[in-house]
Amino acid sequence: MNALELTNQITRPCAVCCKPTSMWCSRCQNSWYCSERHIHDDWPRHRRECYPPRAETPQLNMIATPPPAQQPFVTVSAVVFSPEEERPRFETVKCRPSPRSSYGVCPTPLLEKYFLGMEVATIILTEGLNGEPLRFPLHIWYAPQMLAKGCQVNRAIFHITSGAAEKAWCGPVVVLKFNGSRKQGYSDAGSNDLPALSAYFLSYK
Repeated sequence: MNALELTNQITRPCAVCCKPTSMWCSRCQNSWYCSERHIHDDWPRHRRECYPPRAETPQLNMIATPPPAQQPFVTVSAVVFSPEEERPRFETVKCRPSPRSSYGVCPTPLLEKYFLGMEVATIILTEGLNGEPLRFPLHIWYAPQMLAKGCQVNRAIFHITSGAAEKAWCGPVVVLKFNGSRKQGYSDAGSNDLPALSAYFLSYK
């Protein structure tokens, strides 16, 4: 059963982000959501009030079920390059596991607090120093519009490249480390990943 039902006649604010939506919870038909993700995010709260509407006459074969139980978040260490800080830091990042129906798909890292609504793009770094292949590729997350506008230079990246990069990198950068070449999950990134990142930022043009 779909978690959301669609109607073209009514628009209500999403219970999570208040964005206008015409989709509702199919179980109670009383809470509105703009996406499957938001109904899952709101389920810990909504489940206390999610009851099927009382029908005038019983309808056979009409079964409403709550969203499937959400798997616990995966946490890994990431390298964070903040534009305002002199050095990179290592922080724990939560990752939302992929649905069981998407087995083999890498979890989604929750990086909103680093990019604050900016468009985010990624680069997968597969080579390190001197072009040597990385056993564990690095997943670089960045804001492309910050590069295009020539915004504030990222001081942490400027520091690890000793200011020798031909072109300065701007905006926030978060780097996660894949747990293997198949790129189906992440492992903890650490200081031993900085040389490969430094080489990449030095070669950026």
